[in-house]
Amino acid sequence: MNVRSLAFSLVASLGLLALGTGLGVAQHEEHGQPAAGKPAAGKPAEADKAAKIELPKCPVSGAPVDFYVSTMTDDGPVYFCGPDCIAKFKAKPAEFAAQVKAQRAAARKLPRVQVTCPVSGEPISKKSLLERDGQKVYFCCNDCKGKYAADPAAYKAKLAASYTYQAKCPVMGGDIDPTAFTDLPTKQRVYFCCMACEKKLLADPEEYAPKLAAQGLKLDAAKLKKALAESKSGEKAEKGENKGEKPEQSEKKGEKP
Repeated sequence: MNVRSLAFSLVASLGLLALGTGLGVAQHEEHGQPAAGKPAAGKPAEADKAAKIELPKCPVSGAPVDFYVSTMTDDGPVYFCGPDCIAKFKAKPAEFAAQVKAQRAAARKLPRVQVTCPVSGEPISKKSLLERDGQKVYFCCNDCKGKYAADPAAYKAKLAASYTYQAKCPVMGGDIDPTAFTDLPTKQRVYFCCMACEKKLLADPEEYAPKLAAQGLKLDAAKLKKALAESKSGEKAEKGENKGEKPEQSEKKGEKP
């Protein structure tokens, strides 16, 4: 066999081998099993899967809570499914003690992020913190850190209320930055991974409301859009009025100051 014939045979063998491998992969996938290193169609990688969380229950109705709806107690906030349940709870809080205890036990299993100072209520600074019982507590400034250190029990409720259960940005899906947030005209606060995401949320709240709802924060997109439109209309009207006003003259013509 000459060199040319040997080369031709080698190429032909490699071609048959590649064809056989391709058929094997196809048959493997036809039986519902992906080839090695290739994810199955319609099944995203584990890293892309959003963990399904079980929300705590409203102590009055038993329905999943809305973390935007709460009232403060001496032991921290209690969350509800809607405003009507707050009034019922306040009328007879002792009747719901067991349900509140269960709610707090369920909430401890959820991811949360400290976003406000337990002393002042202002946004935290990562530069001001202390560690207590193995837990890092952040403050807005060192003055507040000193006040807390002197009497931690006095700030128990406010510390419990200093966390948000919105741990992920509704736009990008990354971890939130406690200093990146917007206060909506619906009196709801939304946190982001960065402030660039605020514009996207306000432009299309329907797109991102489900991402908040999955974390237990119910944002009414239609209500928000209406509030934003009314806010813009009010701003335009105010600018129009200011534009039409003439500044008062402190001096009349011909008079000396």
